[in-house]
Amino acid sequence: MYTKQFEIRWSDVDANRHLRNSAYIDYMSHTRMSFLMESGMDQRHLAEYNLGPVAFYEHMYYFREFFPGKPVTVSLQLKGLSEDGTYFEFLHNFYDEKGKNYARCEMMGGWIDLKERKLVELPKEFYDKFNSLEKTDDFRILTKENTRKYSQRPIDL
Repeated sequence: MYTKQFEIRWSDVDANRHLRNSAYIDYMSHTRMSFLMESGMDQRHLAEYNLGPVAFYEHMYYFREFFPGKPVTVSLQLKGLSEDGTYFEFLHNFYDEKGKNYARCEMMGGWIDLKERKLVELPKEFYDKFNSLEKTDDFRILTKENTRKYSQRPIDL
């Protein structure tokens, strides 16, 4: 399982003196980008294809509080992937130094062409690297319909 360890910084703490909500998002993003870079999908290589990852949603579940002074380990597993790589779904778990699970997040996203600003397939060389990530027990092949699971649509003013 891919993991990344973090030290809770003063700026990661909120008024309640525990890890702030947005720090969880920061830690997950850093974990994902570290995996991509270590897999050869760094900014330079993504730029060659004009690709960028985009988040559709992140659903957090909090079980216990994290406080400064102890490390936080964030895991990354592949929960879903479309056949062409356009859509992906990740599972992140947050663990304390003893391996206790303090939080969990399900995240779904896709790949966009940064010039056209449209969803695109993942090139085969990247798809194979992406698909090599450890999968969850409930891994699934994603379709466009899976991205509409929560039926949320914009409502203009």
